[in-house]
Amino acid sequence: MIGKTRRAGENAEFEAFAHARGQHLFRTALLLCGDWHLAEDLTQTTLAKLYAAWPKVRRADSQEAYARGVLVRTYLSHRRLRRSGERPAFGDLPEPPGSTAPAAGDPALRVTLLAALAELPRRDRAVLVLRYWEDRSVEETAAELGVSPGAVRSQALRALGRLRGVLGPQAAEQLTVA
Repeated sequence: MIGKTRRAGENAEFEAFAHARGQHLFRTALLLCGDWHLAEDLTQTTLAKLYAAWPKVRRADSQEAYARGVLVRTYLSHRRLRRSGERPAFGDLPEPPGSTAPAAGDPALRVTLLAALAELPRRDRAVLVLRYWEDRSVEETAAELGVSPGAVRSQALRALGRLRGVLGPQAAEQLTVA
């Protein structure tokens, strides 16, 4: 009977965590993959993995970092057949909970940036999203990707170069100024 009570308490903790962090995990997944439906699937899979490992997750120093690491690894390991005509479509990104203000900056630049980000390889997108969009340190990004900090630095540099190449000189200059 005590085990069931403890398990019910763990379930309540997990539900509270999922409600509090689920939207943020979805936003990160959407930035990583660029596809609304795939982002929903990645978020659901991540939450299922977290639920299965909840006793370990709840003891982690940062449950949020643990969850983000699971999401990124799930995204990187995801193998999806793409047909030649299939392209990721960026819809409206959800606003963070409690935010009613529109995103700052040039909307056209934002759309251009998201489209260019979608053209990068998975690992490059993951590094750029974690380092610059999620504003993670090199060490945090390295831990979440399971690589060394030096690898994150060099990959971020190469990925930024690729992103500038995809954006073209005018958009890359506008991005640097903004």
